[in-house]
Amino acid sequence: MKLVTAAALAALATLAAAPAIAQQAPAAASASAKISVETTKISDLIKNAQAKAALEKALPEITQFYDQIGEMTLAQVAPMSQGALDDAKLKALQAEFDKIK
Repeated sequence: MKLVTAAALAALATLAAAPAIAQQAPAAASASAKISVETTKISDLIKNAQAKAALEKALPEITQFYDQIGEMTLAQVAPMSQGALDDAKLKALQAEFDKIK
């Protein structure tokens, strides 16, 4: 029983520390990471006014789906877009994102 209790306490300590670690990671990542169609979640992308404008110019209809696809990247959404977001559009969007400082 003591082993289970010790293991449970260790697990709780790890879980208690996880939010603090998780809160620090996005700030560090966002400060150094560039916007990417491959790795940037759409919910993060639309927080940048220039990236959001480029996205909505290329895909005006995407605004109605933000709540459904916010946790996905554009590359993950592409196969489900019925051709609206193809490789050429992903490359064009990435080129626009690369211009953002």
